[in-house]
Amino acid sequence: MRLSIRKGFSFGLTSGIITTLGLIVGLHSSTHSNLVVIGGILVIAIADAMSDALGIHVSEETENKHSTKEVWESTIFTFFSKFVFALTFIVPVLFLQLSTAIVICVIWGLSLITIFNYYMAKQQNIKPYRVIFEHLIIAIIVIVITHYIGDWVATFG
Repeated sequence: MRLSIRKGFSFGLTSGIITTLGLIVGLHSSTHSNLVVIGGILVIAIADAMSDALGIHVSEETENKHSTKEVWESTIFTFFSKFVFALTFIVPVLFLQLSTAIVICVIWGLSLITIFNYYMAKQQNIKPYRVIFEHLIIAIIVIVITHYIGDWVATFG
């Protein structure tokens, strides 16, 4: 897989998972509403995927060392991977009780991060546990903080 495609895919996957998990955990904590969580996932899948794709596009152009094709590959793969991975979180919310769906989403997201980081570490011939641990800790910190922010926001209603 070419570097430009790997960049877009890995950025989109990681950002899509962590951003979506943070959003749905925070929205669940503050509203306990399926409709709000579903709306949040759809907004993240579109708006944040477009925003991150543009961010990667500009970043790659700024480096001034990538071909136009490489810039667009990174852009497109960032958008599609973030869009698709964000949308996967909608499935449990549609079919399960919201509190159960949130737990399933957290497990799903952390599992995807673990699998991807294991694969990435193996590709780079480094020990997977360090990479996995580091990235899981960051994701868990986001989840915990957004949960408490959601609880705090709920006190205003």
